[in-house]
Amino acid sequence: MKNTLPNKEIVFVGLMIFSLFFGAGNLIFPPELGQKAGENMGFALGGFLISGVGLPLLGVLAIAYASGGSSTEDLSKKVHPLFAVVLTAVTYLTVGPFFAAPRTGVVSYEIAIVPFLTDGGNAFTLAIFTFIYFAIAYVLALNPSKFVDRIGKMITPFLLSVLFILIAAVISRPIDAPQTATGSFAEYPFFKGITEGYLTMDTIVSIVFGMIIINAIQDRGVHDKKQIRRIIWKAGIIAVVCLSAVYVGLGYLGATSSSMSFTSGAAILSGISQQYFGVYGNVLLGIVILLACIPTAVGLISSCALYFNKLMPTVSYQAFILFFSIFSGLVANVGLAQLIRLSVPVLNFIYPIVITLIALTFLDKLFKGHSFVYRGAVLFTLIVSLNDGLVAMNEKWDFIAPILNLPLAEIGFGWIVPALVGGVAGWLLSFAKRAVAVFSKKPKLNDD
Repeated sequence: MKNTLPNKEIVFVGLMIFSLFFGAGNLIFPPELGQKAGENMGFALGGFLISGVGLPLLGVLAIAYASGGSSTEDLSKKVHPLFAVVLTAVTYLTVGPFFAAPRTGVVSYEIAIVPFLTDGGNAFTLAIFTFIYFAIAYVLALNPSKFVDRIGKMITPFLLSVLFILIAAVISRPIDAPQTATGSFAEYPFFKGITEGYLTMDTIVSIVFGMIIINAIQDRGVHDKKQIRRIIWKAGIIAVVCLSAVYVGLGYLGATSSSMSFTSGAAILSGISQQYFGVYGNVLLGIVILLACIPTAVGLISSCALYFNKLMPTVSYQAFILFFSIFSGLVANVGLAQLIRLSVPVLNFIYPIVITLIALTFLDKLFKGHSFVYRGAVLFTLIVSLNDGLVAMNEKWDFIAPILNLPLAEIGFGWIVPALVGGVAGWLLSFAKRAVAVFSKKPKLNDD
């Protein structure tokens, strides 16, 4: 058993973490954010980096700190064991076969394949591509212990090289200057950037990938919990630097292309690549998309299979891999726009709960890990986030606004004050419970 990993191996783990997180949404959302934020790009990207980079790293670390990182459920067990199972299962399905994994496939198709099809693509070509794409993901997911070797050492360095070639071209010869910000980016760009980072799903994904990263470190001979946490910190910083550099570059790419008419982040990337490198730019971008999305799909499918195999051991890991790969391929065929539209209400519901649990994990020692604090904070958060999810589906379904004007609700953070109130209420209840227990003890009788 090793005490730690050499620096070279830690670098490879960091590159693996980067590649696992850097998928479909990470490519298409920053350029669109940059174009809409314009002159406010700096503030918007600052917010985006908090929710798209900082929180995901904390999510991985939270899994490592929660009861030693033995299970993803450890993050929420102190609320209630049944709640932990339900939340974890819903989270795995959300970032797995329901939304995130299929999105990697359809984004790869629209950016890497469609530009080379004379008819602009159709349902048949999408079906053929997604079949091949998820067949590859299935094969790679069969042996998740090889992630560091296959992703960290081979794929990620090439992916970064290709991306920086494109970003360097944009920085050296920008098409336009950033324009005036539009919409919410003009009023509160920083907070809008944070909520835009939700769309990457990376904070939710972090608690899913946490166990894969821990397992990858353990497979290399390190089992001491403190050392695993230190390795994740070091490797996580490497991943954070890489992710931040790419996001800033892609945001700048979008901000300096405002005079060109694009309808989405995917279209911005395709158009800019062709602008600088012609048809070779589309080939280059296609390679980047595939290299970014396949590892993410593999990680998501593998994580889901590992969890549900543990939940239902009578069904093999390989059977779950096959089922989730097929299901993801089928869902991908509904199209990118529909997938994003369907995912927004779910993300508005889950994200605040996950962020609250991550925060409680790091504050655990302050309130001695009492379950009442977890329950109060999560319950109040859940009520508001459920309302936010319903509003995202239909604005008429808002059951909180008519009776209560929550602070920060207008910028998408109406759940923060209720989470604090619920946590404090839980702490007071735990304190009262301890006080009652102390005073209810019968005094010992004197033998005299």
